[in-house]
Amino acid sequence: MESNMIILYNSKTGFTRKYAQLLAEELGCPALPLGDAPADLSGYAAVAFGSRLHAGTLDGWKKARKLLNSRGAKKLVVFATGAMPNGAGEQIRKVWEQNLTPGELDAVPHFYLQAGLCLEKLGAGDRAMLKVAGWAMGRKKDRTPEDQAFQDAISRSYDISDPKYIRPVADCLRELG
Repeated sequence: MESNMIILYNSKTGFTRKYAQLLAEELGCPALPLGDAPADLSGYAAVAFGSRLHAGTLDGWKKARKLLNSRGAKKLVVFATGAMPNGAGEQIRKVWEQNLTPGELDAVPHFYLQAGLCLEKLGAGDRAMLKVAGWAMGRKKDRTPEDQAFQDAISRSYDISDPKYIRPVADCLRELG
């Protein structure tokens, strides 16, 4: 049974695409890269947009916001994927405050899904940025356990994604659709 929803996404390393496809399977709806979004979204009861967090920014959100509004998206849900564990509540809250307007924070359901880091699929600029950040963290005096955890987390690829993390997003979309 196909639902009246659509999942749109940006994916650099594959984690967001993986979650978008899991959501689509769960809900019986299409999952498409944002660039392949239908010209008219007004016929969908709900639209989800997902992307990675990149240096504290929801990658492609400004473009997605304009596109979704111009194409008539009615009810919107946003999800972000990243290398932080789901338990990093304060950091995740700050990321949402930096990326969503106060009105969006209230009106648009938004979710964070821990995913991982795939250094092999990042561009040279991103890899260099992470290398410099790790080097700087290593030279920091009075490093905290959080500083060490950050340095460790950006030094290697890892996958902390899990299909169970889509449940709240899927439940929200079902309620909206």
